[in-house]
Amino acid sequence: MNRASRAFSLAALLLLLGLSLVPFAMMLLLSLKSNADILTRFWGLPSPPRWEHYGQAAAALWPYLLNTLLVTAAVVPGVLLLSSLAGYALARLSFPGREAAYGSVLALLMVPGILTLIPTYALVRGMGLLDTRWALILPYLAGGQVLGIVLCRTFFAGLPGELFEAMALDGAGEAGLYRHLALPLSRPTLATIAIMTTLGIYNDYIWPLVVIGDGRLQTFTVGVTRFAGEFNLEYGPMLAGYVIGSLPLALVFAAGMRPFVRGVTSGALKA
Repeated sequence: MNRASRAFSLAALLLLLGLSLVPFAMMLLLSLKSNADILTRFWGLPSPPRWEHYGQAAAALWPYLLNTLLVTAAVVPGVLLLSSLAGYALARLSFPGREAAYGSVLALLMVPGILTLIPTYALVRGMGLLDTRWALILPYLAGGQVLGIVLCRTFFAGLPGELFEAMALDGAGEAGLYRHLALPLSRPTLATIAIMTTLGIYNDYIWPLVVIGDGRLQTFTVGVTRFAGEFNLEYGPMLAGYVIGSLPLALVFAAGMRPFVRGVTSGALKA
């Protein structure tokens, strides 16, 4: 690629990056304005900036954000453990029905989540878990494993068999192979699963709305919608709540982008 082509590609990427950041920049700008400023000086800078909008939004939204963090902290480690164990078994162990079991997991990926809403609700209600955090944790834990098992199985199956044979000759059992060999090598894949699971929990709106009626246990996506409804005539606090809601996802991506990319592109190991 010559210099002109490289410069054109860089300019096109910068343009696309700028266009993708315009909505967030406008949301940040408008969140610091009053309604009068928005209506009369839409494109102007806030004069003066209404930082109190963020105080109002933070005071109202932090309980919802805390609930989401608690659910995420309970679900993500469980999904990583169960996905890695199941993926290792399906990739490295030989047992009757292994391929059928893996085919069943793959088939679950083709089932839209909305189709399982009513059966899952009936199950949770029958267990008496409505209006508890378990109504969120257990379904997220069960549903989050499907893609995680596929990713872990694909990664473990692509590892050179000589690595496992050499460690087995040194006396390691299956538990040792899993803990000291498979898990350390699968960190990018596990980071990918953790990020995707976190995003799924954070962005889910329908399931918390259905199973949680107690506002003290509600998650952030439902809480920020309620907050926006309370300030539907005041755009500044409403948009400040949206900015606060986007910050955790931005931090997750900033902290995990490199392992996320490595996990997505993993599987190129050669014997």
